[in-house]
Amino acid sequence: MPYPQMTITHQSVRNYIDAKKRGDRATTDRIVAEVQDRFATRTTDGTEAAQLGEASMLVRFGEGE
Repeated sequence: MPYPQMTITHQSVRNYIDAKKRGDRATTDRIVAEVQDRFATRTTDGTEAAQLGEASMLVRFGEGE
């Protein structure tokens, strides 16, 4: 992965990055909503949301691979 500063431990974040690179807004929106729901209901410890936030800032939409 070309983002050495990111540590990714959640499959949802990997899926988000792949979808964002493809320019798939429907999938990125769905993943964000799912992660937000898990965070809001405390079914995740917050690292998933933190990693997703970092990925959202570092990966450009539709940048390809």
